[in-house]
Amino acid sequence: MSAPEFATLTTDDLVTGEAVALDLPPAGLGIRIASGLIDVVVTLITFIAAFFVLLTATLRTDGALIWAAFIGTNIIVFLVFPATLETLTRGKSIGKLACGLRTVRDDAGPITFQHALVRALVGFVEIFVFTGVPAFFSALLSSRGKRLGDYAAGTYVVRDRVRLRLPPPALMPPPLASWARTADMAALPTGLALAVRQYLGRLPSIDARSRETIGRQLADQVSAYVAPPPPPGTPPEAYLAAVIASRRERDQARLAREAELRRRLTQRR
Repeated sequence: MSAPEFATLTTDDLVTGEAVALDLPPAGLGIRIASGLIDVVVTLITFIAAFFVLLTATLRTDGALIWAAFIGTNIIVFLVFPATLETLTRGKSIGKLACGLRTVRDDAGPITFQHALVRALVGFVEIFVFTGVPAFFSALLSSRGKRLGDYAAGTYVVRDRVRLRLPPPALMPPPLASWARTADMAALPTGLALAVRQYLGRLPSIDARSRETIGRQLADQVSAYVAPPPPPGTPPEAYLAAVIASRRERDQARLAREAELRRRLTQRR
């Protein structure tokens, strides 16, 4: 196992909050096709119904207004509606809802309206204009089942109806407990925190040389968010475990304080 594997997020994880990874595999080609067919059928039915309504409303007007209604229907049905739906549902279209799929960013975080809009723009061309042929071959050749819209938006589709197995959280090394209580620790970026969690969870399967190299690299990155540094001679894995464990304890304490404050405010009312 090499160092670059932990330098960037290469595993298929859905990140929720700081350093919490849910192992969700990328969707297979078959389930993607089923989901896509449902979306295509729903979209075409919606387009026909919307265009019929607009055509009826503009039937007695000039041809320019009918043409404008046709263009407006295309924009709403093929771009605005799917992009808005995926944004509001955090990556789920109607087909994905039916098949238990979700679109996430390449770093496994939730997509934004920009991601959804890019996917819809490219999807209109590759799915409706070219009858899905580019999307099929792109997903077939991609290890994550990405269609062209996913490449353009920086996203991929995962299955979220799977049994999740989270690794046990990192424990505080006793020799570093007193240092961790007084150290100033800022919240780690999600990607870095996830990389540390992956590293600590896979320590038994990493050879000694790679363990030292990867640990030093991660420790150097984490040190930018922690002061003062740990006691001299602290192993990188112990330092990283102390930081992650301390951040978890502090976050739990903060959530408890916020819950208690909400309870008091509710009681006063």
